[in-house]
Amino acid sequence: MSAGTYTPRPGAAPLPRMIAAQAALETRMLLRNGEQLLLTVVIPTLLLVLFSAVDIVDTGAGEPVDFLAPGILALAVMSTAFTGQAIATGFERRYGVLKRLGASPLPRWGLMTAKTLSVLVTEVLQIILLTVIAFALGWSPEGNPFAVLLLLVLGTVAFSGLGLLMAGTLKAEATLAAANLVFLLLLVGGGVIVPLDRFPDPAQSVLGLLPISALSDGLRDVLQHGASIPWGNLGILAAWAVLGLGAAAKFFRWE
Repeated sequence: MSAGTYTPRPGAAPLPRMIAAQAALETRMLLRNGEQLLLTVVIPTLLLVLFSAVDIVDTGAGEPVDFLAPGILALAVMSTAFTGQAIATGFERRYGVLKRLGASPLPRWGLMTAKTLSVLVTEVLQIILLTVIAFALGWSPEGNPFAVLLLLVLGTVAFSGLGLLMAGTLKAEATLAAANLVFLLLLVGGGVIVPLDRFPDPAQSVLGLLPISALSDGLRDVLQHGASIPWGNLGILAAWAVLGLGAAAKFFRWE
């Protein structure tokens, strides 16, 4: 046995392993948080079942679930990438967690990458659950799966940037209140459950530019009406993604 076989080799783990470990930790923490599960899983599931089974809102011709399922998928993305991430990151910032993690071997961009991966893992679980429930309610989706994937990814990036912007600039309590308020307002006025054509014409023009409206309408165009690629909705989501991530990168405060 040569000398130095058991010599310690201090140093950071490879970057991909650090990001994967942090992403796994973030996912476990999210799934153990009852309030986050209520927001990301229970509320979208209840809304899908309730409004599909009870004729409360006029969703037009066809089965209500065909209109509702794409909107609820969009709501699930918003609840995880925006509301949940904003609240969790805001309180991590308040308690100094981000400051300590920022001093670790994991670079700050690596931490944000891990958070994004955690959001994506959670969304996959949400989408699987909601899709199974929608099929049980009689959902008959159509359209191009690639277009659906593109919409979901762009929607995630857009909402993630906006969530990080809010968490990195406001106090934790303000983030908690603002994120929940935005969630409720966009649930009502974002075309998730109530069709945008039920609103006055001037309001429709404004509401149609919101990221939740672009995501829900884009998913509905593809999954309900069989559209190929909803370029207009993708353009709106891309603009919000660039805007949100750019502002978050510039104004995010770690302390």
